[in-house]
Amino acid sequence: MTEITTQPCLGKVYLVGAGPGDPGLMTLKGKTLLEHADVVVYDALVSLPILDMISDRALKIDAGKRRGRHSKLQDETTQILIEKARQYPVVVRLKGGDPFVFGRGGEEMQDLVNAGIPVEVVPGITAGIAAPAYAGIPVTHRGYSSSVTFVTGHEATGKYRPNINWQAIAQGSETIVIYMGVHNLANIISGLQQGGLTAETPIALVRWGTRPEQQQLIGTFATILAQIEQNNFEAPAIAVIGNVVNLHSILY
Repeated sequence: MTEITTQPCLGKVYLVGAGPGDPGLMTLKGKTLLEHADVVVYDALVSLPILDMISDRALKIDAGKRRGRHSKLQDETTQILIEKARQYPVVVRLKGGDPFVFGRGGEEMQDLVNAGIPVEVVPGITAGIAAPAYAGIPVTHRGYSSSVTFVTGHEATGKYRPNINWQAIAQGSETIVIYMGVHNLANIISGLQQGGLTAETPIALVRWGTRPEQQQLIGTFATILAQIEQNNFEAPAIAVIGNVVNLHSILY
């Protein structure tokens, strides 16, 4: 009698960017994958209207991370993706914004490729562009800024270099967009001022960008820290620095 062995299913993982929150900014390809996924592993910053796009039959796994509150470690999340891809045909890793813009998508894709799991990235609209836009702040403008730098304000421990050269960034870009920088903003401002930016440099903080609950603070390096305290303004927020911030009063 011939012995029959069952080979494990080898599905595919899709790293899908959910965008910054407004469900209208979700890509058609991403929405279609959510409607057909067998498993969706999602992050904390994915908005509820986008989670509602997920098929009722799909297994939903919360892998959200917030500052100081990680529901799952990164290695655990990757292991879940590998295990589920060996059990189900279509696995979606749903990430806020764009997977490859401060979303750890590159790390997860590397691990999946090394494990022999087919993987595809589906880009999303990043908050660093969309949140300022919804606050009436274009990150580039021919009359104000012809360059923009996107940088994280929250550096990982054990990273490839010891720290961000804020002085060089201050001297090299007319618009600076900072992700995850609210908790470290005092140090960031100090570094940028050491690079030549003045106390009157315009800065905007946009919290929950593109969502109905969006909030923004508009100020300068000299005022913004006091404004944060007075308004109990908390993360998650995008910081925009440069003269383009002055367009908020015109365009918002």
